[in-house]
Amino acid sequence: MVERFFRDLTTQRLRRGVFKSVPELVEAIEEYIEKHNEKPKPFIWTAKANDILEKVVRANCRLSSKKNGALH
Repeated sequence: MVERFFRDLTTQRLRRGVFKSVPELVEAIEEYIEKHNEKPKPFIWTAKANDILEKVVRANCRLSSKKNGALH
C-alpha cells in the first residue's frame, strides 16, 4: 500500500511539478496529503493470499533460472 500511495503522489502531484526549493517540494507533498485525507477511502484487498503467493513463487523460479543461466 505504501508503494501505491507514493505512485499516486508522484503521478498526481510531483511528476509535472516545478519546485524551486526543498521547502516548495515539502509544501506540495503536504498539500497532497491534506487533500488525500479529506476523503479517505479504505483499501479493499481483492486478491487471494494463495494467488499472490503462487505468483511470487513463479517469479522467483524464473528469476532463479535466469540467474543460473547467466552463471554458466
